[in-house]
Amino acid sequence: MDAVLSLCAGFLLAVLWFDLMFDVQALTGDDAPVPEEALASIAAYYRRVTTRARPMSYLVAVVMLVMVGGTLLQLVRDGSPPALRLGALVLCGVPIAAALVRTFPNAVRLGARVDSPAVQSRLARAICRDHLVFFPAIVAFALIQLVAL
Repeated sequence: MDAVLSLCAGFLLAVLWFDLMFDVQALTGDDAPVPEEALASIAAYYRRVTTRARPMSYLVAVVMLVMVGGTLLQLVRDGSPPALRLGALVLCGVPIAAALVRTFPNAVRLGARVDSPAVQSRLARAICRDHLVFFPAIVAFALIQLVAL
């Protein structure tokens, strides 16, 4: 199960990396709206990966489900220290829950480009912040799978 969970973490890290390649355009260093060229680039990316890439976009959700389910299974069946398994569950569960509840809906909304530039800028920055927090959490999860257990 450790190998499957490590693969899931690697897959999600790759997805996050590609997301961040677009997200960083929103980091302008001030509260001014993100420049239109950057917003257009970010929004086009999220429109493709959230709505136009179906059914392939469902693969990310399946990997998330396997990751949380496998981690829960390890928590109840594995002989390793429960604190490590619980930590692994938090490290993957919190970002995945936040992604499903907040980040994904924000990305769909940004991809639709129906809001004002100020709102789109806020959405792009929120997505970027989420991904910047999710990335080290998934790295830590992967390290637990690869090294600690």
